[in-house]
Amino acid sequence: MNSWFTVKVKYTKQLEDGRLQRVNEPYLFNAMTFTDAEARAYEEIGENVRGEFTISNIARTDFADIFHYEDADNWYKCKLSYLTADADSEKERKVTNHFLVTANSVKEAYDRIQESMKGMMVTFEIPMISLSPILDVFPFNGDEELEDKEIERKPAEATNTPPVSVTKGYFSASTDEDDEVNGMVENDFVEEEDEEE
Repeated sequence: MNSWFTVKVKYTKQLEDGRLQRVNEPYLFNAMTFTDAEARAYEEIGENVRGEFTISNIARTDFADIFHYEDADNWYKCKLSYLTADADSEKERKVTNHFLVTANSVKEAYDRIQESMKGMMVTFEIPMISLSPILDVFPFNGDEELEDKEIERKPAEATNTPPVSVTKGYFSASTDEDDEVNGMVENDFVEEEDEEE
């Protein structure tokens, strides 16, 4: 299951008047894990930022859905609340979800959320809309990435290497008999590892 991650990127940005300023800007990535979000950030941000940059923070961010409109660049965070009945106790409880939508104003963000959520079967209210500091959103499309990265796999029978086995906590690609024939025993292997450390 994919989640949304806010990734803060710190770099030196050239302003419109030519001055250089150190900034820490948030971007939103749809990824499977924190590591995946970091890797995607280095890939995507690296194409757009000249010079060095660092990732200063990664945080899981809870958005129920994101609505992107091509005619606007500003992202607005919208809080949506509705009442639902608990199946076990049959008591009503309040559910709150957050959405992200592009718009040119708070009023337009409100109208777009109303339009996007008109299919909901419950009555909802929008208690809060605020301008989000997020500069860009990078959704995840797994199908495209899988097509681009084809993995060549060979069946195990086709390889000449013996299967990997675990012996006394050590990984070995050969049997104990092979080690004795080659003049190597497990203790020698452990001592060599210790010497390298």
